[in-house]
Amino acid sequence: MSETLRSDSASRLPRQVADAYVDDLIAIDPITGTYLGVAASSSRLPDFSPAGRAAAAELSRSTLARLDAAERLPGADSDAERRCARLLRERLTAELAVYEADEDLRAVSNIHSPAHSVREVFTLTPADTDEEWAAIAERLRAVPAALAGYRESLGLGLDRGLYGGPRATATFIGQLTTWAGEDGDGADGQAVGEGFFGAFVSRGPESLRSGLEEAAAGATSAVAELRDWMRDVYAPAVAGEPDPVGRERYARWSRYFNGTDLDLDEAYAYGWSEYHRLLAEMKAEAAKILPGAGPWEALKHLDEHGTHVEGVEQVQSWLQGLMDEAIENLDGTHFELAERVKRVESMIAPPGGAAAPYYTNPSEDFSRPGRTWLPTMGQTRFPVYDLVSTWYHEGVPGHHLQLAQWTHVADQLSRYQASIGMVSANVEGWALYAERLMDELGYLKDAEQRLGYLDCQMMRAARVIVDIGMHLGLEIPADSPFHPGERWTVDLAQEFFGLHSGRPADFIESEVTRYLSMPGQAIGYKLGERAWLLGRDNARAAHGDSFDLKAWHMAALSQGSLGLDDLVDELSKL
Repeated sequence: MSETLRSDSASRLPRQVADAYVDDLIAIDPITGTYLGVAASSSRLPDFSPAGRAAAAELSRSTLARLDAAERLPGADSDAERRCARLLRERLTAELAVYEADEDLRAVSNIHSPAHSVREVFTLTPADTDEEWAAIAERLRAVPAALAGYRESLGLGLDRGLYGGPRATATFIGQLTTWAGEDGDGADGQAVGEGFFGAFVSRGPESLRSGLEEAAAGATSAVAELRDWMRDVYAPAVAGEPDPVGRERYARWSRYFNGTDLDLDEAYAYGWSEYHRLLAEMKAEAAKILPGAGPWEALKHLDEHGTHVEGVEQVQSWLQGLMDEAIENLDGTHFELAERVKRVESMIAPPGGAAAPYYTNPSEDFSRPGRTWLPTMGQTRFPVYDLVSTWYHEGVPGHHLQLAQWTHVADQLSRYQASIGMVSANVEGWALYAERLMDELGYLKDAEQRLGYLDCQMMRAARVIVDIGMHLGLEIPADSPFHPGERWTVDLAQEFFGLHSGRPADFIESEVTRYLSMPGQAIGYKLGERAWLLGRDNARAAHGDSFDLKAWHMAALSQGSLGLDDLVDELSKL
């Protein structure tokens, strides 16, 4: 337990309670420590066993008790304290609801699980000095115990009849096989038979090479062992179980990812209304590209004949230039950016992950910058229409500007608000708002880029439809051009998504698997964007002609994360 809590904890205000929670969480979750840039975390991994998860839950309960006391103190009603307390209570309550329903005992996914966290943290661990590589060797030696703890949790889930989805299980087994180097094709820097960890340590210092290779081999063996258990024990046990989670579990996860109790039927109807609006816009843009063609026919045409970047290194450089250009043009006009916020790096994602691009935050001291990651999926030719608005989403002015700004103003918020107290729908909603903002500002320069943007928007509307629809088994509306009156199934969801997306088949399959294993997360993009737009509209209406969009952006990006209802409330006051 941190010194902050041991010393005079009864007199701590909410922001101090929140920051003490971060200290205590880092002590039991060194992956969180690495994300924040805590050097002492670099040699360790969390305990993913039931005992380890119970310790994290007990920390949440004790923190909520301290928060109760903190909110009664003089000064706790200030805006800064109130906003932090609001977030901390909502987040810990939502996390405990997930824990108490034993969701940790069936955490199988193609994108988000303890095993994915273990792999990804090595891409963020400092690796410049011999001392840092020595810490990496220790962390590698901790991989077998971390994965064994995760397997123990999944095994307890089997004992209790709590199963992960069969589809996510099959995909995860394939990913573990890739990470173990047993089906590699040499793509993305991983040699055949080398495995993720072997490839990772190949750039380590020669003086530590023997120890690093031995530790990497042990980590790779642990991955293969987990794969074998998933294939031989877990997969047969969950075979025939449903992939959709049903309304009760979905509502719990929706609260976790969106920070509010949504009216799921209203959200489903909103997804359809956006679908119809976007379809009309897409048809208009498609006609400019290929007269007489529909939107996805036009996108297929662009795959072959549109503007593109050739080569992996070339697309990495091109994406970096896109973000650098956005920073140069937006700073001083629509944002006021600190120098350290202006640094963001374009990266190529290691093989064996999901198909979607992603972003990782800067460390607390900005020694590790914010980074965007492109999974190439073995491709070497990259159509531009598919990348422009996506990098406005992942990089600038999307995830990077928001999350780097939180880090920059951490001393005005709390460490918790600036880092781990993140509500997914807030963050994804801002990133989708950022795409729309760039469209509003005229940065989508031609019909190619605008159709690509609308395709991204349609994908987010389709996520609301299929994510809620297939998990709850809802009826497809009568005015739908797709199977009206039928009830959603996983097969129908994948067919619908494929018919309404310019993405390749492997991306679509990966996406649907993601929705099945992270219920309620995918809807936060469109519903989060709606919250950001509503908050902006309310603030503009309140200020009238004096409304300053740049000032509003910076105030909005400097308040930390909030659940969607709280977000609209706070944005409207700015």
